[in-house]
Amino acid sequence: MRVCKFLLTCSIGLLAAAFGPTVALAQAPSPLQPVPQVIPPPQPFKTAEEHYKFLKRMNTDGTRHTYESVPHWEGLWSSSYNSINAQGTFVEGAVGLSASGTVKEGVLTPAYEKAYKARRDNMKKYNEQPFDRLTFCEAPGPARWLQEPYVREFVNTPTQSWWMNDLANETRRIYVGQDHKNIDGQHSPDGDSIGFWAGDKLVVWTKDMWPADWFRGLPVFSNEMQMIEVVYMETTNNGLPRLIDQVTFYDPVALVKPISAVYSWQRAYKEEDAGYRIRHWECDSQIQQQDGNLTTIRLPGEGGKSWLQRRAPDIPADLPGQTKTPGEVDFDTVFDQKSGK
Repeated sequence: MRVCKFLLTCSIGLLAAAFGPTVALAQAPSPLQPVPQVIPPPQPFKTAEEHYKFLKRMNTDGTRHTYESVPHWEGLWSSSYNSINAQGTFVEGAVGLSASGTVKEGVLTPAYEKAYKARRDNMKKYNEQPFDRLTFCEAPGPARWLQEPYVREFVNTPTQSWWMNDLANETRRIYVGQDHKNIDGQHSPDGDSIGFWAGDKLVVWTKDMWPADWFRGLPVFSNEMQMIEVVYMETTNNGLPRLIDQVTFYDPVALVKPISAVYSWQRAYKEEDAGYRIRHWECDSQIQQQDGNLTTIRLPGEGGKSWLQRRAPDIPADLPGQTKTPGEVDFDTVFDQKSGK
């Protein structure tokens, strides 16, 4: 079958050996479930666009589904295994979200590796990352969306796919069979996602997103990050469904070369049986305290730290690729410099 030949292998095998410690809230599958393996792209690609167009050609522009034939992924899903943590993509020897472990060298570009080492050093005093930009009610962003805890919902139609995260009211919308659109020329927290169906697998290309964190305690990515995802549902050998997302991250500013990873979600039957439903996330009640001082939202022009430094004070202010949109001026920084604050 062409989908299996060019997109993914047709089976997920068991790993030969157990894996090391994983980050909390990104647990391993149950013993009855095989650990999903990372399936890299069929060949190396320089850009996400090249990758996406190759897959689309190999699948003759994709499958045209109807409401009756489109894959159904309804229900609640909770985070399960992800290779970013289990295989220590960025840091070796880390335990949970703690400051333990050593930053892997040669994965990030020199500026981003230096910034990440500084972040890890800053974590040692608290044994965790002391500041999280979610304090300011920002969306986690697509890379972190894949790993956040709690539950999600996935709703597919022939023309769109809606991925809803219980955390931060963050919904990703994938526009099926369309091209990228950015009528205001600005990036946004979750970027713009388009896709096509290859049988029962959804291929997604996301771009134009704000720079953000891979996850708390992990490095930041730049405003030139792009993602290719291949998402599908499988039934494991214990008879339970599982959603798999094979992802390749392209970031010429932050990554030495593209990174491929796998994320998975398992059905949250206990939450469903208990009657849990996704509600509005009341972010204001989640404001955290740092060293006894309440962190508050600062409006542009009020002085203090710039947008970059408010959201990530443990990375250099001049780290490239950290404005909301490439080439954009951080007006807060300019204002602060002129005002002397």
